[in-house]
Amino acid sequence: QVQLVESGGGLVQAGGSLKLSCAGSGRTFSNYAIGWFRQAPGKEREFVAGMSRNGDSTRYSDSVKGRFTISRDNAKSTAYLQMNNLTPDDTAVYYCALDFGRLIVRTTTTSYDYWGQGTQVTVSS
Repeated sequence: QVQLVESGGGLVQAGGSLKLSCAGSGRTFSNYAIGWFRQAPGKEREFVAGMSRNGDSTRYSDSVKGRFTISRDNAKSTAYLQMNNLTPDDTAVYYCALDFGRLIVRTTTTSYDYWGQGTQVTVSS
């Protein structure tokens, strides 16, 4: 079993930045691709960014490309999502997830094996 804990969410004004963290435990973190997803009220959970297990491949949704950056530190079993130039449309609960053994990044929720509990990001206008 793998446990994931997100942190770093909060309230920020439009144009501001936040950095989310996702700390993993219970399995070898480097065996998993990482995905960040978000879910706004009344909407489906959507893919935001992902990184392959070796870090060679990254993928972003069109809505965050150029503003968000995903990274990982396997020695610390932690992934990060740096979010810049935030807008009210980025308001959502953000989740990290792990996809076992992947050297590619998949974007569907059903592809991921483990999920964190989520952290709220609220962007005010």
